[in-house]
Amino acid sequence: MRFAFSSLPKRLPLAVALAATAALVVALSASANVSVTIIATDPFTNPTSQHATIVEPDTYSFGSSIVAASQWGRFTDGGASDIGVSVSTNNGTSWTAQALPGITGFTNPPGPYARVSDPSVAYDARHQVWMVSSLALDASVNGAAVILSRSTNGGATWNNPVNVAVAGAGQDFDKNWTVCDNDDRSTFYGSCYTQWDDFGHGNLLKIAYSRDGGLTWKLSKTPRVGVIGGQPLTLPNGNVVVPIDNASETALGYTRSTNGGVKFGQAFTITSITAKADPGNIRSGPLPSAEISNDGKIYVVWEDCRFRSGCSQNDLVYVTSTNGTTWSAVQRIPIDSIPSTADYFIPGVAVDKGTLGANIHVAVEYYYYPNVNCTFATCQLDVGYISSTDGGSTWSAAQQLRGPMTMSWLPDTTQGRMVGDYMSTSFDDFGLAHPVFAEAYAPPTGDCVTSTPLCNQPLEVPTTGLPAAAGANVANDPVVYTAPSNPGAAAFRIR
Repeated sequence: MRFAFSSLPKRLPLAVALAATAALVVALSASANVSVTIIATDPFTNPTSQHATIVEPDTYSFGSSIVAASQWGRFTDGGASDIGVSVSTNNGTSWTAQALPGITGFTNPPGPYARVSDPSVAYDARHQVWMVSSLALDASVNGAAVILSRSTNGGATWNNPVNVAVAGAGQDFDKNWTVCDNDDRSTFYGSCYTQWDDFGHGNLLKIAYSRDGGLTWKLSKTPRVGVIGGQPLTLPNGNVVVPIDNASETALGYTRSTNGGVKFGQAFTITSITAKADPGNIRSGPLPSAEISNDGKIYVVWEDCRFRSGCSQNDLVYVTSTNGTTWSAVQRIPIDSIPSTADYFIPGVAVDKGTLGANIHVAVEYYYYPNVNCTFATCQLDVGYISSTDGGSTWSAAQQLRGPMTMSWLPDTTQGRMVGDYMSTSFDDFGLAHPVFAEAYAPPTGDCVTSTPLCNQPLEVPTTGLPAAAGANVANDPVVYTAPSNPGAAAFRIR
């Protein structure tokens, strides 16, 4: 059945709504889809946001706990009413949710910022701190600060945020991401790293590090290069690698630190990016999703059309590295065979930290159109899942998790209808994957934009964790499309 959001009171007091959200565990199922649990709904009622909308989840797991953070109450021109967290302490069996305090004027207690965006979840095992970094926005929708909310009791309660960095004159921060070094073999065990860019100065790379559980942060020395969408990773030896797009999203590269984030070296190109604009007015792009195994194998996944004649549609592709300096050739994830009609985008990759070497388990969730030849009126959006039990040598059959969704059901932004610029999957203690995603349902008028004050887009997860499955699907497709020549576009250039 479908969860009937329209049956909920439209002007629920925030405290009551948050209490209802915290206790919310609603199982949903649909033909050809898996059963899912709603783990968060947007409880806010400020008239300036689109409600009920949740977008752009990130997740992290440690032990039996999984924490998901997402934007609650999306504004059309950027940011949300608040960042909310959904927490499971029993490997995804049950969940509670709450809004983070002290960020925006809509929260309780209220904070100093007008809006907030870009949640990223991390855990510091040495200091036993859960943390969510986010991008605080001012009234002009500029990136005013990168902030960090902390929990020292397993996600039960969260403190008002601390500053990672505050924007100065002319600065406009964007796209933060946080990770902590949880490997006790590492020289820098217990260090945390947050990366973002300064859009106000050509998307300049910015990184900061913390040694005290995220309480205080120091700026790293970084190369002067324009970037967007980095996801830092820590290797077993303590080196930090940041896979990241260049500012124009025409190349994937990396920068690396060997001294605990004090200094990052020159940014190098891994590969060019060749991506097609997805149809249907969906907000998407080739931002990387990156993860690392416990023995240090890096996986970076993004959308790319190089394996399709004429760049007709996007596949999900990936590169790997075992040291963060040398990288594999680009490989296609064989969700389907070529030729096909589908278009794939917005991946979220997970690596099971309990698996190693030739037996690394990898899971990828993603959005897709079964038929790329569609328009805003006809595109049908689905959520999919695929996995590997041999480090990506072979892949399982792809699985539809949810859908179809009609594009008019999604909240609107100045860059298209939105489910998120990224999404996320995490493995639990038992080796089961928990892909978290936003799913839209038909709002009262059929169009989220005109359904004031309610849309109908909650945050969901499969009710039962998904295994990484063995498979025989192999991708050895040749590259058949190269983007038109644009000298320098695929390079990481010093600014």
